[in-house]
Amino acid sequence: MKTILSDIEIAQNVKPIHIDDIASSAHIPKDFIEQYGNYKAKIDLSIFKTLKNPNGKLVLVTAISPTPAGEGKTTTSVGLGDSLAKLGKKTVIALREPSLGPVFGIKGGATGGGHAQVIPMEDINLHFTGDFHAITSANNLLSAMIDNHIHQGNTLDLDIEKIIWKRCIDMNDRALRNATIAQGGKFNGTPRQDGFDITAASEVMAILCLATDLNDLKKRLGNILIGYSTDDKPIYARNINAHGAMTALLKDAIKPNLVQTLESTPTILHGGPFANIAHGCNSVIATNLALKLSDITVTEAGFGADLGAEKFLHIKCPNTGVYPNAIVLVATIRSLVYQGEKINDTGSKIENLKQGLPNLVHHIENITKVFKIPCVVALNLFPTDTADEIELVRQTCEKLDINMTLSQVHAKGSDGGIELAKEVVRLIDNNPKPEFTPLYSTKDSIIDKVTAVANKIYRANKVILTETASTQIEKIAKMGYAHLPICIAKTQYSFTDDQTKLGAPTDFDIMVKNVKLCSGAGFVVIQTGSIMTMPGLPKVPSAEKIDIDKNGQITGLF
Repeated sequence: MKTILSDIEIAQNVKPIHIDDIASSAHIPKDFIEQYGNYKAKIDLSIFKTLKNPNGKLVLVTAISPTPAGEGKTTTSVGLGDSLAKLGKKTVIALREPSLGPVFGIKGGATGGGHAQVIPMEDINLHFTGDFHAITSANNLLSAMIDNHIHQGNTLDLDIEKIIWKRCIDMNDRALRNATIAQGGKFNGTPRQDGFDITAASEVMAILCLATDLNDLKKRLGNILIGYSTDDKPIYARNINAHGAMTALLKDAIKPNLVQTLESTPTILHGGPFANIAHGCNSVIATNLALKLSDITVTEAGFGADLGAEKFLHIKCPNTGVYPNAIVLVATIRSLVYQGEKINDTGSKIENLKQGLPNLVHHIENITKVFKIPCVVALNLFPTDTADEIELVRQTCEKLDINMTLSQVHAKGSDGGIELAKEVVRLIDNNPKPEFTPLYSTKDSIIDKVTAVANKIYRANKVILTETASTQIEKIAKMGYAHLPICIAKTQYSFTDDQTKLGAPTDFDIMVKNVKLCSGAGFVVIQTGSIMTMPGLPKVPSAEKIDIDKNGQITGLF
């Protein structure tokens, strides 16, 4: 009987190439490489001064609405990159870094799976090069300076009940969502209500991922809105002189990280905002660098196309000036079956699949008809998938004039993604100059922007504002920030704001509960449903399965 290896066992059985050789294969001169051991490195930003060649082509990998069954978006991104390299294409993969919250929670790591992984997966999924720690420190330095300013006399007259800045930690810890700080007498500061976000939801994370260089990073950090004075005037991080020290803490974190796949394809990992509570893309710097180093850059956006891809196009792309030449939509039969079972379990797998397929159709139509970007469906193949089920998915795609290719990169590595890679190359060749018309204009009001996304992407009837949200929108507009793009914080499991409504729901409204200005990042966060910026651990967290032996060998990561 053949032994089936876990992801971590597969990764540990591959001997990585020295990072200098990976850099050389990507034509990165050694002078710009800062080694973190033998298999990880930072890339100095001064390399941009030497790169005069035009950008390569950009491929965005996204997915159907996620389910517990898993879709394999990162696995597909990695496998596609390897397959393109096998076809002789100069390829660089650009991905996000994992957060410790999901690693120790329920979702697991973010380095792919099977024979389509980025390594060293243990390092990447844990502390890596310390970027998340630096972001956490910069975030919490600002918090400390805010409370110190109040304690030392509060010359800015900052109203402690109007402070919107929170502390953060890179961990799922529901007990920190709300906290009363500075207890124990006036020597410990001024008591007030505070709370923690997970680091991936910190505005500092968003800023790092959207900044174009060190100066832009410092300017954006200075523009962070921390709260309001007692006479309701906005107060920013620059007003308490925090942005310089915050930038100093991030001087290395702003440099993108170079690693490799199991098949030695150069991979740049940098930044890690979630797509359900933030914009869900790796850094602008990493993507811009990958485009300069490659003929084809493969990148991804978090969760389903209604979240990550929409934010990629409306928030990230305007900062890069580059839009995707093609989009890969990842799907699995078992996920579509799960969608159908939750809608109305018929007891028949094929019938449940039919009920789940509208979710795939909805995402395809959004990509091709709303975003108007060429698309291919990558169907991740599992041993339990039958020929009839595969054919049903194929026919559904063909009715929409979309090609579906089977992806077996998890089991076969690059050999399992050749057909997908060929289709991606065909789409790129047919779309050399990508065009994308935004769903809204910068001149539109905030509510009109939300309505445009809700109507055209989610297909909601209308957007309903709570009284709190309405007041917040009015305030943001008066401050002069109505021109900013929106970042909708919404459940990843549904097109609606209710995670139990799977498939492709109709006849629903979107409820906006809170609106937050992220003036440093340059977008307005629209909070819907029960979305939270600090997740909690599940009943049986993944952390219970992770261990290390006396030789330092880690087990249980996935």
